[in-house]
Amino acid sequence: MKYFVFITVFLFQQPLYAQHKDEQAIRQILTDQTTEWNKGNLEAFMKGYWKNDSLLFVGKTGPRYGFQTTLDNYHKGYPDTAAMGKLSFNIIQVKRLSPDYYFVLGKWMLKRSMGDLSGHYTLLFRKIAGQWKIVVDHSS
Repeated sequence: MKYFVFITVFLFQQPLYAQHKDEQAIRQILTDQTTEWNKGNLEAFMKGYWKNDSLLFVGKTGPRYGFQTTLDNYHKGYPDTAAMGKLSFNIIQVKRLSPDYYFVLGKWMLKRSMGDLSGHYTLLFRKIAGQWKIVVDHSS
């Protein structure tokens, strides 16, 4: 009987779904990006992206390649903290594709005095040199 009570208590104290450590790391990157965006720090926001010319960003103007191109486009589209507003993410799905790739689907929202913006995004994360990086971002 003691064994049954121990097992029952143990089972109910455990979370029903424990996130994989890689999923936790990816969620933390998105949290860190939100924090840095809301500070107005685009360079720190970009730490979640692959610093490579093959980084692919797809937005309303179509596909663009490169880390620096992506950073430059963020600076152009969001020249100051008023334009940046306050970012929040609603993560809809985080799916492990393989040990080295994750897919993320979500919604982004910007609260701004000049008018709110929102849309959806898909991200492809790849583990590179032991760190998770966004290698493809499609935001609309």
